[in-house]
Amino acid sequence: MIGRMLVTVLVLASVAAPPAVTGVETGTTAGTEAAGAVPAERARAGAGTTRTAATARTGAARSGPVVRPGATRSAPAVEAGAARTAATAKATAKAGAAGRAGAPVRCNPERGTTSIGESWAQRRLSLPEVWELTKGAGVTVAVVDSGVDTRHPQLRRTRSIDLTATVARDCIGHGTAVAGIIAAAQMKGVPFTGVAPQAKLISIKQTADGTGDVARLALAIVRAAEMGADVINVSVEARDQADLRNAVTYALAMDAVVVAAAGNVQKEDGSPGPAYPAAYEGVLSVGAAGPDGVRADSSNAVTPVSVLAPGRNVTSTWAGRAYREDLEGTSFAAPYVAGVVALVRARHPELDNVRVRRRVELTADGGSGAGTGAGMVNPLLAVSAILPSEQVALAPRQAAPLPGNAVRPAPPEDSRAISISLWVALGALVVSVLVTVAGIAVPMGRRRGWRPGSA
Repeated sequence: MIGRMLVTVLVLASVAAPPAVTGVETGTTAGTEAAGAVPAERARAGAGTTRTAATARTGAARSGPVVRPGATRSAPAVEAGAARTAATAKATAKAGAAGRAGAPVRCNPERGTTSIGESWAQRRLSLPEVWELTKGAGVTVAVVDSGVDTRHPQLRRTRSIDLTATVARDCIGHGTAVAGIIAAAQMKGVPFTGVAPQAKLISIKQTADGTGDVARLALAIVRAAEMGADVINVSVEARDQADLRNAVTYALAMDAVVVAAAGNVQKEDGSPGPAYPAAYEGVLSVGAAGPDGVRADSSNAVTPVSVLAPGRNVTSTWAGRAYREDLEGTSFAAPYVAGVVALVRARHPELDNVRVRRRVELTADGGSGAGTGAGMVNPLLAVSAILPSEQVALAPRQAAPLPGNAVRPAPPEDSRAISISLWVALGALVVSVLVTVAGIAVPMGRRRGWRPGSA
């Protein structure tokens, strides 16, 4: 509560000079060129490709040191830093995004299909076995992307927020696909289901045409954290920028798990750079893998990777109440991990974001080589594994000892009474024996006239 009050006060009090606004693309290969640079090519989603934005050059140089986020909300220093972070992110985002808000947008996503088969990723991750333990109920996942088609029958429970001031629809299809992978509801006769089908979804639309502002992306992350999202999925690549870094720090301080796409290889010059926010410390960075669990060639190995997830020939929901079976890239690998995080948070609500991230990494199948991290994510182990370190850290407190007068002491032993009781019992036994003998001998003596018997 104190942290949220500090956020409000500092937002009202701070006046930050907005940095240069750079391009952001919400695709499998997002634009990360420096401010003022012109991308080599820009294409709308669905123009003969499964990617939502065309490949752009990456001249991404780090603009400053990466902030080391705090693990929890308990430290006052983290709270104060988070407040300043939110203030900066909001101020720069509003200033940077104002020029493009409300611009006309062509809303024409590529057509999908209505006939799909079972996803290999769903089989690979053994999701039906995990659903016997949890389906993510009670967990909220924010999808920072291009919006979600809430008319899709498997995504009708999605709450939508539009920061672009354009149209409420998903005009690309990318955000709808990401949301479906995370939490598409189960439907009879449909072989595709999201990883955490009972999780709640919040769609925060930060782009309407596949490109956007880093400032607006930062604002979307802050907004998601303020709305209490347990998981924030960011299938976006951008350059390192102060407001984006601050927004991620704020979200982590609010105990959200931030899951981000590690980015794809930029094929124009063959020299990929790190993708942000995936490269920030504390973020669960996701690379793409194929059915064999090996990192896809297109998955960026420069960005630090936490785990791998399915990112080739991926099936998911699509704009227009349809589906796609040919999605590819780390943009669609990240939501698989976001769904797994939702399952873990539902099963283990006592864990903070640091321990949730650590659990997902420790239970992965094992990586090999650059860009593989801990290997393919393993939902069943992530949900059910018993980690000794967690048991020690989360051991319940020992109960306080009872006060001395809580139990009445036993009375002292009365040896005299016991002795008397024993003698009385013995005497009673002797008397009973004599009475018995007399009862037998006297009648016999009387019959014999008290004469002695013969031998």
